[in-house]
Amino acid sequence: MRNVAPFVRRPLSMTPLIDVIFLLLLFFMLSSTFSKYGEIELSNAVGGNATSDTPTERLFLQLGSERLILNGQPVSLADLETQLESGQVLVSLDADTTAQRVIDVLVRLRGRDGLSILVLE
Repeated sequence: MRNVAPFVRRPLSMTPLIDVIFLLLLFFMLSSTFSKYGEIELSNAVGGNATSDTPTERLFLQLGSERLILNGQPVSLADLETQLESGQVLVSLDADTTAQRVIDVLVRLRGRDGLSILVLE
C-alpha cells in the first residue's frame, strides 16, 4: 500500500537562527578591543641643500633587537634619556629590530625641547 497522505511542509522556526546570531554578536563584541592606538610621528630623512645657520649637534643611534649604541658606545634605555639633551638624533635600525623596540625608544625621546629625531631607512 502506498501512503496517499499529502506532503505537508512545516513552517521554519527562526528562533535557533536568532539565537546563533546573538551568540556571534556577543562573541565578537567581547573579543574585540575598543582602545585607541597611540600615534608617534616619524620624519623621513630627505636630501636637500638647505643649510642651517646654527650648527646642531648630531648624534648617531644604532638600534637593534638587543643592542642600543649611541655614538659607538653601548648605552641602556634608561641612560639614553639623560645623555640626549638637544640636537639631532639619527636612528639607524638593524635588520632584526622589532617595531616595539623602535616605539620604546621613540616614546622615551618624544616631547623633548631642542631634540629632533630622524629614523633612517
